Amino acid sequence: MSQELLSGLLIAQIIMGILLITFIMLQNRTEGMGQLFGGGGGGEHFRTRRGVESFLYYATIVLIVAFAINSFVIVKYSG
Repeated sequence: MSQELLSGLLIAQIIMGILLITFIMLQNRTEGMGQLFGGGGGGEHFRTRRGVESFLYYATIVLIVAFAINSFVIVKYSG
């Protein structure tokens, strides 16, 4: 694999990493620490994601998959 293509993949990896961090930090975190460890009391309810929240959720999933695939390609062709 050419050095230019490998450099492009590495730059894409950095950009995807920054986007992943940003998207994860922007997602709504309504759960408290009790919910994180299995608690939650009697006020548990489910709600649907709408608008920007839905976009961030699905964009995060797509970025995770693209990040993983890009990582495998970089490892395979960097050696």
